[in-house]
Parts: sequence; structure tokens; C-alpha cells
Amino acid sequence: QVQLVESGGGLVQAGGSLRLSCAASGTIFSINTMGWYRQAPGKQRELVAAMSSGGSTNYADSVKGRFTISRDSAKNTVYLEMNSLKPEDTGVYYCNLDQVRVVPATPQRYWGQGTQVTVSS
Repeated sequence: QVQLVESGGGLVQAGGSLRLSCAASGTIFSINTMGWYRQAPGKQRELVAAMSSGGSTNYADSVKGRFTISRDSAKNTVYLEMNSLKPEDTGVYYCNLDQVRVVPATPQRYWGQGTQVTVSS
């Protein structure tokens, strides 16, 4: 089992910045991907950014150039630096960890409890 604890959400004006953090604990394998998803009211949860343990990153087109994901592998922590925030960035942001248990081969997906980000216009 893996536990994910997020922090850093809040209310910010458009153009402002926020930094989200997510600390993972439990049985974490060396090869994994950690990332951030968000869900706006009435919309499906969508990928915001993800980073593999090897350093590869993936961003939603809507946040490229504004958000930066980073990891501290020693602390099993992932961060999301959000700049130039827009009202459409408003939503609940969920931390995610994906890994594969080798024996038996079993994909595992874990979610944090979510943190609210509200961007006012």
C-alpha cells in the first residue's frame, strides 16, 4: 500500500502562483511515475503533469510553459510549481502514483485525497 499526502492548494488571483507538494509513503518501487491530475466541477479528471522515476515528463497542452513538475526521489515527493494561473486552472488537484509490482505482475495506482486550487479573475 502507498499513501499520498498533498499540500499547497488555496485561493489565488489570476496571474499568481502556487506550489503543490505530495509526499508518498509505504511500499514504493524504484520504477514509478508520479503526477498531478485535476478535476473541475462537472468535468472529468484530467492529467496535468507527470514525471517518471527516470526523469521523463508529460504535460497537458493547457499548462505547458506555465507549470513545472519536479521530484525529490530521496523524499518520495513530487512538486507542481504553477505560475501565471488562470481561472480555468481551478479544480481539485490529485496526486497520483503509478507503479508495477513485478511478481506477480500487477499494475498499481494510488491517489491522494485532493487539494483545492481556486483561481479568481
